[in-house]
Amino acid sequence: MDDTEAPAYRSPLLSRAGAVAASGPDAGVALHHGDPVHEQRALARGRGVVDLSHLGVVTVSGPDRITWLNTLSSQLLLGLEAGAATEMLLLDVHGHVEHAPAVQDDGERTWLVTEAADAQPLAAFLDTMRFMLRVEVEVRTDVAVLGTAAGGWARLTPQILTWRDPWPRTAPGSTHYGPPDAEHPGTEIHRGLTLVPRSDLAAVVDAFCAPPADGGPAGRLAGTWAWEALRVEAWRPRLATEVDERTIPHELDWLRTGVHLSKGCYRGQETVARVVNLGRPPRRLVMLHLDGSDHLLPDPGADVRLGERSVGRLTTVVRHEELGPVGLAVVKRSVPADAVLDAGGVAAAQEIVVDPAGTTDVRPAERPGAGLLRRDLRP
Repeated sequence: MDDTEAPAYRSPLLSRAGAVAASGPDAGVALHHGDPVHEQRALARGRGVVDLSHLGVVTVSGPDRITWLNTLSSQLLLGLEAGAATEMLLLDVHGHVEHAPAVQDDGERTWLVTEAADAQPLAAFLDTMRFMLRVEVEVRTDVAVLGTAAGGWARLTPQILTWRDPWPRTAPGSTHYGPPDAEHPGTEIHRGLTLVPRSDLAAVVDAFCAPPADGGPAGRLAGTWAWEALRVEAWRPRLATEVDERTIPHELDWLRTGVHLSKGCYRGQETVARVVNLGRPPRRLVMLHLDGSDHLLPDPGADVRLGERSVGRLTTVVRHEELGPVGLAVVKRSVPADAVLDAGGVAAAQEIVVDPAGTTDVRPAERPGAGLLRRDLRP
């Protein structure tokens, strides 16, 4: 057995002029290509494309694939039509999030897009659950991922498929812990993940960036800085950043697009149902507006404090071209909604993502069992 460590991934697009490498979960692709502000503007207008070729892609084929994935998933997948975009959460027995792939079926196989470090663990988990079913699981290293927004995916060719992010539209059978869809800031942010043959990655990007035949504006290659800025603006949770070993979906408002409340049994369902019924998830996601007056920002993972007390963890930090320095953090539910926090030594004002009350429109008006009278045991 060869114990040599596999070389880290490095996108061929990183060799282009102006590219600055990203780090952390996005290592291997570009953070930006020299002008992150204009890259974000181009992306938001459908004229930017982001190299996300480090992300993992897993396929599940075979006639039993949909019914089988449905038994494992928090999401209702039965009746999933070819081309329909959804996502699923795979939870542990205590309801903690373990995997959170984007999901789309093409009529022959189901495509799962996940974090770079999660492709092999996801495939390994699925393999252990196959038993005698007619399914095949494969990690697709021959496929690369590109990110676009505002319909920019229509300019990417050739492509295998495009997964259009359903966030934050509350799916039938689900609920939300934040504002209704019409008031959610993510409603107007439309991002998509396009799968292309890895051998065509550079050619697809070049074709996107070339001036169109109709004389419209040329496209622009953007980095993950721009991609993450739109994600933070949309309050969109991410497996590689907002999730830790204790995360349950309610804390991140992930029931919107990742959980169906009345599907059949799946691992972790008891926790999902209990917290929906009783309310009060232990933590909540917030968006933080960071004081950028000294031009220094805290690092992801920094402690979030209220006075002398640690109350949470900063999960994502980015400079947004309109909002300025912002981030996402997971804090204790008990933190007052109007409290000014300290994130890694930087003052941070909260914007509420998950309501501190921790209740939804499907929570029973009365705690289950609260109306039962204690049995009189007197003789």
